[in-house]
Amino acid sequence: MAEQPEQLRILLVGSGGREHALAWKLSQSPRVEKIYVVPGNGGTARGLYNVSNVNEVKPDDFPGLVAFAIRNGVNLVVPGSEAPLVAGIEGHFRKAGIKCFGPTEEAARMEGSKTFSKDFMARWKIPTAAYKNFENYEDARNYLDSVSHSVVIKASGLAAGKGVVLPSSKDEAQAALKEIMLDKEFGAAVSLPPAQDHKQIYDGDKGPNTGGMGCYAPTPIGTPDLIEEIHRTILNPTIHGMRKERFRFVGLLFTGIMVTKNGPKTLEYTLLPLLSADTDLAEIMLACTESALDTVSIKVDGRFAATVVAAAGGYPGSYHRGDTITLDRFADPTASQQDSSTSRKNVISSDNIIFHAGTSLSADTLQTSGGRVIAATSTAATLEAAISNAYTLMSAIHFPNMHYRRDIGHRALHPQQSPLLAALPNGQSLSYADAGVSVSAGEQLVRRIKPLTASTARPGAAGEIGNFAGTLDLSAAGYKEPPTLVAATDGVGTKLMIAHAMNKNDTVGIDLVAMNVNDLIVQGAEPLMFLDVFSCGKLNVDVAKEVVKGVATGCIEAECALVGGESAEMPGIFTTGGIYDINGTAIGAVTKGKRILPDEEAMKVGDVLLGLSSSGCHSNGFSLIRKIVQERAGLSWNDPAPWAEGQSVGESLLTPTRIYVKPVLRAVRKDLIKGMAHITGGGLLENIPRMLPSHLAASLDAREWDVPEVLRWLKKAGGMEDTEFARTFNTGLGMVIVVAEDKADAAFQELEKAGEKVWRVGQLVERSGDGCMIEDMEVWR
Repeated sequence: MAEQPEQLRILLVGSGGREHALAWKLSQSPRVEKIYVVPGNGGTARGLYNVSNVNEVKPDDFPGLVAFAIRNGVNLVVPGSEAPLVAGIEGHFRKAGIKCFGPTEEAARMEGSKTFSKDFMARWKIPTAAYKNFENYEDARNYLDSVSHSVVIKASGLAAGKGVVLPSSKDEAQAALKEIMLDKEFGAAVSLPPAQDHKQIYDGDKGPNTGGMGCYAPTPIGTPDLIEEIHRTILNPTIHGMRKERFRFVGLLFTGIMVTKNGPKTLEYTLLPLLSADTDLAEIMLACTESALDTVSIKVDGRFAATVVAAAGGYPGSYHRGDTITLDRFADPTASQQDSSTSRKNVISSDNIIFHAGTSLSADTLQTSGGRVIAATSTAATLEAAISNAYTLMSAIHFPNMHYRRDIGHRALHPQQSPLLAALPNGQSLSYADAGVSVSAGEQLVRRIKPLTASTARPGAAGEIGNFAGTLDLSAAGYKEPPTLVAATDGVGTKLMIAHAMNKNDTVGIDLVAMNVNDLIVQGAEPLMFLDVFSCGKLNVDVAKEVVKGVATGCIEAECALVGGESAEMPGIFTTGGIYDINGTAIGAVTKGKRILPDEEAMKVGDVLLGLSSSGCHSNGFSLIRKIVQERAGLSWNDPAPWAEGQSVGESLLTPTRIYVKPVLRAVRKDLIKGMAHITGGGLLENIPRMLPSHLAASLDAREWDVPEVLRWLKKAGGMEDTEFARTFNTGLGMVIVVAEDKADAAFQELEKAGEKVWRVGQLVERSGDGCMIEDMEVWR
């Protein structure tokens, strides 16, 4: 029998957001039996499995920490912040024979002393900005007076991320120098994560520096070439230098990088343990302490992450402590706390998490206790979705004088406004790829989707792509005389945002075809060919192929050929990171001599209204749907759908729009239909009148058809009035058809025979007001 690995009892030292994040991740490891956090915060005090705060010993009392660890069987120590590492905590536990995930005191000087790290960079020829070190205030003051260029002033030592000043004038520079060297303003932690962070307190990167008001990753400026240069010129020489100077380094060394016209420059080193998604962080830390990092697997989540930090009013200056913090129920990990004896699963969603920094728990009341109080973090398939979800989560946090930036991620979302553009080299030969457009990716996409488009071929259209335009031979399509051509164009709308967030792209192409061909058939036209447009910031061939696969599936269902399309990379309009939009155009025909619908002249009072069932929301109302789901109900797309067992919220909402072509055309060809309304944006109340003459109105009875559970849930969760519900959603009817009373049974049977769920939902009446009236809407409540 194989020997079971030793269970871990971890001592985590610190009280910030980093410690909460580490505790959250470490508690998921099956090897972790217990985590003690000294002193911890309000987040580590509740909502995490086998995690508890310890107040009987101080975090800077290293002998006391060692004694506590021995008493409680601790076998791994994780210092969360830089201060204990720089003060030598690792040596105390090494002498006691307890593993510590952190560098020696000597190696920690890479963060603890800017002077030391700058001199280290100079010794090993690591690119960094020009600098001068000063210990004497007068010497520093005189140097400032002697230079004409802009400067950055940094306090050597730990400064809670605030020991950096970017003065805009000589007077500001002198004032900052006095604060640092005479007033001793700064003194405890710089945190520059490997992402684009936002250090200044106000939107637009204004105001004084902070420990960080938010960040996002990955950053678009981190191109493969730039990353390779950073490895070659900065990281590899750093590791080589530490080995040569015999620094015993266990832990994580982050580098603060500034991108300049002359390449990347190192600002400083920061020592931080790193959360690594989809890995066992405890195993990684243990392997590092045993010099066996190559024995464990480290997986990196390929999605995007964004964090928004809420600070106390007045920070980074003086601020009040002890204010009560409240969390809306959907964001509170204790609201549905599971019994720890039956489950190890943390109740906080792995994709949308609130991490505590400056918080404490007093008599079960959460209170502010620091400047940077709490952070909302989200991980999603796109940067836009991650940022949006983080701000949705932030809206669930409440305390007096709460402040947070509203522009986290602006450098990536609006790159044309970013000062990073100034760092691009001048005078080099440019290509289309330098502008963000990959011709080769477009060519690869065409090759990969050709079999898909070929599968949609029909008489008269081969379904071939790659030419400048698609063609259709009407005579080969069965039209002996010139028919009337009918065209429709449409998109899918903000339903795409759920596809982006879920990284599920195989059904929205069906929606695209449905929205167009359903508009064609209400004119009585047979769909013949289809063209699509896929627009994005950066073309992901795999994603685009999945979308086109859905388009091809829809075209086959509608019996029209996919004869052409366009993939457009537009980095100046779309951001990178998976965001795309799709639009389509369908072209059909009505045989010569056949009336184009609706036949308003033939309609009369007493004509019957038949309804065809929808599959759910179809492709309309999704701006409201997202607001109801995310803000009102506090659900994420990966949460179980309250209305559909076995499906997530996102999966259910991405159910594609019904395509009604085959059953409806069967009835049209038998001259059973006078008119049709495709129920899209505007719901029943706006779409049904579009097919009626001005003297007639539709009278429907809401008791006559079934409303899908998803729509019932949305109505209730959104507190929607009946009329608004009928004006926004299809309410269960994707198509409403006018038939003569004496042909109603035949039409009903023809549609039902073709596989449709059909209801007799009302009749036409003389119009005296609105064009559509619905009785008994109270059945929807």
